[in-house]
Amino acid sequence: MQTIDRLGPLRIAVDTLRDSGTLALVPTMGALHEGHLTLVREAKRLADHVAVSIFVNPRQFGEGEDLDAYPRQLAKDSALLEKEGVALLWAPTPEAMYPNGYATNISVSGVSEGLCGGDRPGHFDGVATVVCKLFNQVRPDMAFFGEKDWQQLAVIRRMARDLDLVRPKADAIHGVPIVREADGLAMSSRNAYLSAEERAQAAALPRAMQASIAVMKQGGDPANVLAGLREALLDSGFSSVDYAELRDPVSLEPMTHVGARPARLLVAARIGPARLIDNMAV
Repeated sequence: MQTIDRLGPLRIAVDTLRDSGTLALVPTMGALHEGHLTLVREAKRLADHVAVSIFVNPRQFGEGEDLDAYPRQLAKDSALLEKEGVALLWAPTPEAMYPNGYATNISVSGVSEGLCGGDRPGHFDGVATVVCKLFNQVRPDMAFFGEKDWQQLAVIRRMARDLDLVRPKADAIHGVPIVREADGLAMSSRNAYLSAEERAQAAALPRAMQASIAVMKQGGDPANVLAGLREALLDSGFSSVDYAELRDPVSLEPMTHVGARPARLLVAARIGPARLIDNMAV
């Protein structure tokens, strides 16, 4: 596996890889876990070569968020990726990604509004900007993202469509289902922030979501069910619930009832030092 941190050598490396087949990109911020490795395996299944990027993007962290505390373990992550047969690790420095004088920002309206976009102003501008740069740097034929960040996936697909990107095209941006722990909690790098007691309490999140979906499918009023979901999480040890909402899975427009149309339940809640997000189909 090649590990590269400068743009010039990266250009040469990706051109060489693409001379012998298709190239997939798995963008990450590192602190890799089984969820990330699942993305790598799916990318390997569909492409001849896989590149992974590791970059803790300062532009998607707001004031007071966990940029400094976000886990960084490049040597460990590199060993995991080499074991998985990754061809290229792109690990740029902040200076390489945002050189002196950098002044461009990408903002995607609509799908970026509300949910995490409402609670973290500017977050999805940072996501769209860095992902567009990664796409232009690596020029992959396809890219892979976890569905745990459902809104993020919607933002990236919208950005790719609106900017007419061709490497990758919007329909070559793949969402991979959430990988969960044995107790149902979605895998996340931020789970490492939790104490043993908080980690046990956190499993209430997927259980409460599943119970709420069951009630809505039986005809329960979504507004009442979502209020009950918030209360159940607070009773289980969560300190606050940023949102618990029913949304259209593509447009992310709010939905007020469950019927023939697909719907998605999206939740963000805080426990201990961690803000956990999850989503499930309804």
